[in-house]
Amino acid sequence: MSDAVAALIASERLPASYAAVVDRWWRPLAATIAGWHRAAGRPLVIGVNGAQGSGKSTLCAFLEHALLPDLGLSAVTVSLDDLYLTHDARAALARSVHPLLATRGVPGTHDVGLGCAILDALRGGEGAALPRFSKALDDRLPPEQWTTAPAAPDLILFEGWCIGAQPEAADALVQPVNELEAEEDPDGIWRRYVNGRLASDYAQLFARLDRLVMLRPPSFDLVVENRLLQERKLRDRQEPGGRAMSDDAVRRFVAHYERLTRHMFRTLPDTADILVTLDARQDVAGIEGLSPPSR
Repeated sequence: MSDAVAALIASERLPASYAAVVDRWWRPLAATIAGWHRAAGRPLVIGVNGAQGSGKSTLCAFLEHALLPDLGLSAVTVSLDDLYLTHDARAALARSVHPLLATRGVPGTHDVGLGCAILDALRGGEGAALPRFSKALDDRLPPEQWTTAPAAPDLILFEGWCIGAQPEAADALVQPVNELEAEEDPDGIWRRYVNGRLASDYAQLFARLDRLVMLRPPSFDLVVENRLLQERKLRDRQEPGGRAMSDDAVRRFVAHYERLTRHMFRTLPDTADILVTLDARQDVAGIEGLSPPSR
């Protein structure tokens, strides 16, 4: 185990046994990505799609800071979560379009223009300022707290829960998928707006992807259970007055993501270049699309 991998395992608070996951699954994935770069001969934007709690941020950390550098390649990670609109901008959308747009998450609640500008700068060999979003504050941090990505990375890892998502057919939007949609979006205004954004500016953003990696849990129900477990751990650790959500609040929050998550589970496995299948414990069960090991 390299020093970089060991340091990441410690910083991510992962068990020492995670080194076996890195060697079995993530090193071959890094080698495949390196092969894509060699074949293209230019910077590549690699989309990393994964439902809440699927481990996409952890994977990108290992690729960026350990595994791709081991192969002589530089990488930078851009998170879709850091592109959320400010609290005030989402509040304005909630007033002008639909109240559900006050909640961050779905397409329509990100600064797509900023995302396009960042990806274009990085793949064009320039540096870029990377925004930071505070989920505790539910707002974007001021520019002086942003970070700067170095110029001319070989690979840009663009990670997020709906990276690469495609719009649904119009007739699929008619029936609500859960109580949230039935009670708070009975006329379908919110879900049609989200779908329309997927077909317009988000399609332009995702057109910048050169390759797509998908981390797929077994079911949406397990995504909910994993999110509940994460929040319960936060509640156990938080100080008095903390902002960890109740179980009911978690279920309502995740319901905003349900329609598109289920749609991606049905459609993206057929279009992703790499499909990482997760088991019920969120461990890797297999990977499809890896290049054969070089000899």
